[in-house]
Amino acid sequence: MEVTYRCFELDPNTERDIKENIYEKLSKKYGMSVAQAKANTQNMVQMAKEVGLDYQMDTLILTNTFDAHRLTMFAQTQGLMKEMTERILRAHFTESKHIGDHKTLTELAVEVGLNRDAVEKMLASDDMTEAVRADEQTAQQYGITGVPFFLINKKYALTGAQPTEVFVQALKKVIAEDAIVVLNDQDGVICDENGCEIPKK
Repeated sequence: MEVTYRCFELDPNTERDIKENIYEKLSKKYGMSVAQAKANTQNMVQMAKEVGLDYQMDTLILTNTFDAHRLTMFAQTQGLMKEMTERILRAHFTESKHIGDHKTLTELAVEVGLNRDAVEKMLASDDMTEAVRADEQTAQQYGITGVPFFLINKKYALTGAQPTEVFVQALKKVIAEDAIVVLNDQDGVICDENGCEIPKK
């Protein structure tokens, strides 16, 4: 099974530098108290902790992620999309790094094996913009409005953070439905690398 990351911006209009913290932002967006926003966020933090992820939401730096998306698409051209995406996610959620900052993104890219000069040149240009927009347009066509969103074989969807067993059940269903069904009684001539065998009547 091959996993491919796709680009999706929760808020494309977000500024690069934001003074509000995540709780204040959620409070304003959803019309709840800061305390409620923090309580809701802690539920996600606990879910992450249960699978070995250390989310530091108190110090998380909000920013526009478009350039980070461009970097992941650039990394894909070098065969390092998975490594780049995971490095950016860890930098954002665990290390409280500013992933909208070009210097920060460049350092992260170098860590996973990308060429510094090539990354700096890419970030200073509009390169990979069309690739990011194409992914986002595809998401719109599928009716995706939030993340996480998992699409299997371009047909089966799982939305939201789900337990491992949900993915196992989904994959078993996909495998079962994609299995080849033989419609005849297999009484014809069968050929393989050793030649052909004519069935006995």
